[in-house]
Amino acid sequence: MKTSRPFLLLFVLLVSTGTFAQNRDISYMSAGGKLRPLQAIMDIRHYTLALNVDIPKKSIDGYAEINLLLSKTTDTLLFDLVHLLRVSKIMVDKKDAGFQQKGDSIFIISNKGYKEGKHTIRINYGGEPPVAVRPPWKGGFTWTTDKAGNPWVVINCQLEGAKVYFPCKDHPSDEPNEGVDLFVTIPKGLSVAGPGLLQGVENGANNRATWHWKTNYTISNYCVVFNIAKYKVYSRPYTTVGGHTVPIQFYVLEEDTAHAEHVLDIRARDTRILEKYFGEYAWFKEKIGIAEVPNPGMEHQTMVTYGDKFRYDKYPGGLDYSANLFHEFGHEWWANKVTNKDWAHMWIQEGINTYAEALFFKETLGEAAYDSVIISQRAGIRNQQPVVKAEEMGMAEVYNGDIYNKGSFFMHTLRHVLGDSVFFPALKKFVTDVKYPYNQFFVTQDVQDFFNKESGCDLSPLFNFYLRTTNTMDFELKRTRPEIYILSIKNSPMDLPLDILTDQGIIHTIISANKSTPFKIVSKTQPVVDPKGWYFKKVIMQ
Repeated sequence: MKTSRPFLLLFVLLVSTGTFAQNRDISYMSAGGKLRPLQAIMDIRHYTLALNVDIPKKSIDGYAEINLLLSKTTDTLLFDLVHLLRVSKIMVDKKDAGFQQKGDSIFIISNKGYKEGKHTIRINYGGEPPVAVRPPWKGGFTWTTDKAGNPWVVINCQLEGAKVYFPCKDHPSDEPNEGVDLFVTIPKGLSVAGPGLLQGVENGANNRATWHWKTNYTISNYCVVFNIAKYKVYSRPYTTVGGHTVPIQFYVLEEDTAHAEHVLDIRARDTRILEKYFGEYAWFKEKIGIAEVPNPGMEHQTMVTYGDKFRYDKYPGGLDYSANLFHEFGHEWWANKVTNKDWAHMWIQEGINTYAEALFFKETLGEAAYDSVIISQRAGIRNQQPVVKAEEMGMAEVYNGDIYNKGSFFMHTLRHVLGDSVFFPALKKFVTDVKYPYNQFFVTQDVQDFFNKESGCDLSPLFNFYLRTTNTMDFELKRTRPEIYILSIKNSPMDLPLDILTDQGIIHTIISANKSTPFKIVSKTQPVVDPKGWYFKKVIMQ
C-alpha cells in the first residue's frame, strides 16, 4: 500500500497504541450528506462484488469492481469504505494504481490524471466489518445462529451506508444504472439470499460454494446486501396487474417452514392491494423476494427481509396483518422505485409508504379502519422539527418518526383537499410514470410540482406548511350567544375545504387564508371542527 509519510507515521502510531484496532465504533457514520466534488463527477454504472465470508472469524475478503463514467478529467478518484476494512491493492483500467486510505475514504491518485469517460476500478480489500448494534436501525453485520446452531449472517446498512462493507460512492443520488453482480462464497450447506436473480451456485474447494446473484435494475447502495442461513426456498408464480409472471420466493429457515405457505399467501394479497394504488410491481423481471432474518425487516430490493417471528395482528374475516411485512414490501414502490435524491427528502419514501398502511385497511376493512390508522399516526406526530429541514443532509440528521407519521398525515390531508377523484389517480400516476430503468431521483419540489400540475392548483403553501414548518392550523371557536358560534382560522396556508359537524349534520364550507373572515355557525350543540380529522390542527374554544 502506498501512503504519504505523514499518514504512514499516523498509521504506525495508531496501530502501536491499539487505538486503530480497537476503535470499532461507527455510531458517527451516516449515509448521504453533502456530495463531495470528487464524487459529483462520477456516474456509477455497475458494481461487482466478489467476497469470501469467513463465518468463524467474522470477516470478509475479496474485491469490488466498479464501472463508472467520469464527466471530466480528474487526478483523484474518491470512494467510501469503513476504516475497519483494509485495502490491499487497487487497479484502474487493469493497471496498478496508487492510493491512500484515510478514515472512511479511499483516494486513488494519478499524476497523469483520469480522463473523461469510462473507467473500471478494482479494489481488493478485507477485514472484520462492523457488527450491528441494533439492526436494522444501527447497522453492520449480524453474526448469529438459528435454533439448530446453523450460522445466520445478516447485513443492514441504511443509516451508515453500504460503505460498511464494500467500496462505493455512498450517496443516494447515484445508483448503478446497469445493476450489480454479487459473488458470495460460503460453506456448502448454507444458502445466500440476495437481490435480483440467482445465476447459479458453483461448488469449490474446501467444502465451499459461491453463490452468484445478479440484478440488472438500478438499486440503492443500502439494498446491495445478502443474507446467509440454512434456508429452504418456497416459491409460487404471481401474475402482476400488467400481466407479467413473477415468482414470489421466501427464503425461510428450515425450522420455520411450517409458516412458509401462509407468508406467500399474505405476500400475494398485499401485492394486489399495493398494485391497485401504486401500479404494477416494479421488479417483475426478477422476483418478489422475502428472506427471514433475526431482526425487524428492511426494504432490500427484490429481497425484502422479515423478522416478525410469524406473529400477526388478527382482524375480522380471518385477516392476518404484519405491519413489518407490509411496510417493508411497500418500499418496493416508495424507496426502491421512487428514490429520493437527498436524504433530506426521506419523507417521500417513508411518509407515503406509511400512508400505504392506511390504504391497506381502507381496502380490506373499509373507511372506518382507514380512519383508525390515521388517528393512530396523528397521535404519533411529535412536530419538534420540520419534516424537510434543509438540503444535502445525512440520514442520521433526518431520521425521526415524523418522516413516517407526519408524512403520511400530509397525504391524508392532500386527499381531502384534492378529493378522491383527483388524489388517487395522481398518486398512482406519480409512481407509474417513472419508467424502467428507474434512473430518476426525486426531492420534495418534484412531488409538489407534480401534484400542482395534476390538480391544477398551487399547493405550494400547503406543502410548505406541513413539511417545512412545525405549525398547526389554529382554529378559534367562540360562542357568542346560545346556538350561535363564530369560527375563525388564524393561519390557514391557503383556501381549503372544511367540514363542520352541527346538530343538523355536516356543513361543507371553505376556509380562507384571509384571517379576517370569520364563519358563523348556528347549532344547538357545540360544533365539531373537522370531525374526521383531515387537518393537522388545534381548536381553541372560547
